[in-house]
Amino acid sequence: MSDSSFSSLPLSPAMLANLEQLGYRDMTAIQQQSLPLILDRRDVIAQAKTGSGKTAAFGIGMLHKLNPAYFAVQALVLCPTRELADQVAQELRRLARFTPNIKVLTLTGGVPMGPQIGSLEHGAHVIVGTPGRLLDHIGRGSLKLSALQTLVLDEADRMTDMGFHEEIAAIVKVCPARRQTLLFSATYPDDIRQSSAAFLRDPVEIKVESLHNADRIEQRFYAVAAEQRNDAVARLLHHFRPVSTLAFCNTKIHCRELAAQLRAQGFSALALYGELEQRERDEILIQFANRSCSVLVATDVAARGLDIQTLDAVINVDVSKDTEVHIHRIGRTGRGSAAGLALNLCAPNEKKWVALIEQYQNAPVAWSDLGALEPSSDAPLQAPMVTLCIMGGKKDKLRPGDLLGALTADVGLLKDQVGKINISEFMTYVALDRRIAEHAVDKLGAGNIKGKNFKMRFLHKE
Repeated sequence: MSDSSFSSLPLSPAMLANLEQLGYRDMTAIQQQSLPLILDRRDVIAQAKTGSGKTAAFGIGMLHKLNPAYFAVQALVLCPTRELADQVAQELRRLARFTPNIKVLTLTGGVPMGPQIGSLEHGAHVIVGTPGRLLDHIGRGSLKLSALQTLVLDEADRMTDMGFHEEIAAIVKVCPARRQTLLFSATYPDDIRQSSAAFLRDPVEIKVESLHNADRIEQRFYAVAAEQRNDAVARLLHHFRPVSTLAFCNTKIHCRELAAQLRAQGFSALALYGELEQRERDEILIQFANRSCSVLVATDVAARGLDIQTLDAVINVDVSKDTEVHIHRIGRTGRGSAAGLALNLCAPNEKKWVALIEQYQNAPVAWSDLGALEPSSDAPLQAPMVTLCIMGGKKDKLRPGDLLGALTADVGLLKDQVGKINISEFMTYVALDRRIAEHAVDKLGAGNIKGKNFKMRFLHKE
């Protein structure tokens, strides 16, 4: 058995069988380097990019030593955003299937406290949450950490960027001194090294190579004047016509301006940046994930924790001053076996940052001529789907099957004309094929779902 096999680890037969069932056969680089240390109960600092398999690394480690019979919080994972917390909790629940009794609970802001307090009263083994909401529960006494064995700081660099250091320090203060602490971060600058030193005990530091496979991600650089950036983005989109694009800007003002300019030209584009209300942020992310938005224009902090599996292209509208952030950005395309495209615009004053990228990857970047790009089609780049928002959710006992049934059996849609269905407590979001959406909603509104009439509206339908 090779050293990269999960079977080489001292895991229970039930966990190994579950990993096999989930398709986890060989460990990724971060898993191979960190898991033996985590299972040996060492504190670990692991630097690895999104998509490297880090959630499984700390998840397998924490679940291995967890006692399902003891109904107390034994593991706590801190995440910078609600979206990342939801993704991590979902993955941990899959990994915990080897035993039927492990309860994983998500505690994040943007939702009422009451149901969370009720869930905590029933007990949980693993908590995944955002710092602010976790601190609220600790202050109220609804979250008790006296039995904690494992503390995980996930995306530690972004939690620091988002100003969560004081909250993290306050949470760590109420954790038992005898615990295992695991810190995972895409970048590990000196300020985080200093601020996290007090949280860790004799940690082992691991860094997984963060360069991407050049065979899978094609990088192109284009020289532009600073004032021509937005026009250049439209030109790139018209030429390459990616179905799903994440465009990075360095400021929220630029995000808003670029998204508005792209929409004016017929592109399905939305902006994601800090200070958006949670509901707005949730709806933007739902639309991007379900292919109702072709271009998401975002800042680095806002885009952290996104897990979009099929991302055709990344456009760096501004060059990042941090080479590791640049590598992290472009690594969001070309996931798994898919080919990816990273398009980079560079103003004259940014050439020095490009030189740092060349130094980091130990190879020159490939420059291309923006003027040589011709539109492959004059048609506007619209998203293939639109999102229907239905004013009813889990509280109304709505389930995905109910919606799919109403849309196929009652409205007469084909299954491939219905995309992702997201159901929250009070709202349901359904992706519909753009070409038939209006007709489908007219018919759906004339009938009912589970014997009820619900109000409906389209989100950002151009």
